[in-house]
This record gives sequence, C-alpha cells and structure tokens, in this order.
Amino acid sequence: MECTQLVDLIFFMGQSNMAGRGDAALAPAVTPGMGFEYRAVTDPAHLHPLAEPFGVNENDPAGVNEPGMKTGSMVSAFVNACTAQTGIAVVGVSCAKGGSAIAKWLPGTPYFEDAVRRARRARQFLAENGYTIRHSAMVWCQGCTDGDLHTLKAVYKLNTDRVIHEFMLDAGLETCFLIQIGNQRDAPELYVPIQQAQEELAAACEDIVMVSRRFKTFAAKGLMKDRFHYLQPAYNAVGTEAGQQAGSLWGR
Repeated sequence: MECTQLVDLIFFMGQSNMAGRGDAALAPAVTPGMGFEYRAVTDPAHLHPLAEPFGVNENDPAGVNEPGMKTGSMVSAFVNACTAQTGIAVVGVSCAKGGSAIAKWLPGTPYFEDAVRRARRARQFLAENGYTIRHSAMVWCQGCTDGDLHTLKAVYKLNTDRVIHEFMLDAGLETCFLIQIGNQRDAPELYVPIQQAQEELAAACEDIVMVSRRFKTFAAKGLMKDRFHYLQPAYNAVGTEAGQQAGSLWGR
C-alpha cells in the first residue's frame, strides 16, 4: 500500500500514556491509506500502514528504549479523527518512553537526541521518496513522573517549554499538540501542579495547543488500569478528541 504524495508528519512523544499501555485489539483500525508509520529505528527505508501497538519495536538502546512495553495507544484513534477532517494522510513517528521525567528529555540528553535523529531520518526519507509535507507537529503527553517526583511547577514549566520549542526548532515543526496528563488514581491532587503548568504553557504560547484534557475524567469512570495508566477505551477517547482538535486546526 502506497501513501499519497501529500502528507502531514506527526511525532508522538512523551511517556507511558503516549507510548500506550492499553490493549491493541481494542483500538480502532486505521482508515486504509490514511495512516502510516515511519520506523526510523527498525526500517528507515519504508513506510508501513499504521497499526497498534504503534511503535512497538522502535527501540534504540542509545535513546528511547522500552522493549515489550507498548501494548496499545491513542495514536490510531488520533490519526482516524484527524484525517477524517483533513483528508490528508498522516505519517507518524514513535518516540515515547514510559517513566521519563522532563529532565530526561532536555536538549543534549539521549532521549532528545534520539528524537532529533528520528525527525531528520523521517524528513530525509519523505523528501527522497517524493512526498510533500503539508503540516508537521509533535503530539506531547508527559508529566506523571514529574508529579510523582514533586517537580516544582515553575521548573516543570520552564523545562517543558525548552524541550518542546527546541525540538520543534530542530525538527522543523509548526505546532505542539499538548495532551494534558490525568490524575494519579490514589492521590488525585498529586499531579495538579503539572496540569497547571501545562495549562499555562498552552495559554502563553500560540504554537502549543491543548487538544485534550480528558485523561483526568477517567478515574471516576473506572477506566484506569492502575494508578497511572488507562484502559484502551480511554486511550481511544483521548486520541479521538485530540485528533479532532488537530484536524480542525489544520482543516482541508
């Protein structure tokens, strides 16, 4: 299956709830021809139809590496919702690592440098194979570990601003679609400072767009699988909402 020539390029980044700890069998199938995975680590010479578990084998021992941990994510739902509005296929790149504090993503760290390598490979591949990138963005969902670590709100906000904007600059991206973290199931106030920092960043920066706040509603609905992670229907719901918001912004 070949991808259409005009594409939107999206990097899906953050920690475990972006990587996905759900059940791939319960994720939606991606509309044929509308979603492709660029495997910058394991198969940088091809595009593959996007399917869950997204990014399952994209493990670089020198960077983002979590073998066997990605079991089902929000990405397929995001891609379906986004492309339903835009009519433009998405090329997705996985770069998410469970348990990663924001300090682990700062420029110069192995995770950041791995993400930049993946971005450069993706752009080079698309350019060399006749694709035109219409829009490019990152989808970022991270912060639970910083809540667990009691990272100060001001420190988290400063570091997240730096990670997002320096990666966007290095990768040539236009927008960060921000997915707010939820609450720790057994200590629901623990992540509030991180959530507040994310709200403040989105309010202050035109290129950071909050596309979902729904994770924090799922504990009350019984959609958490443990203190930190969610069942696949929750990932599907957040992915759909975030993809709709992104697709609405980008339009046809």
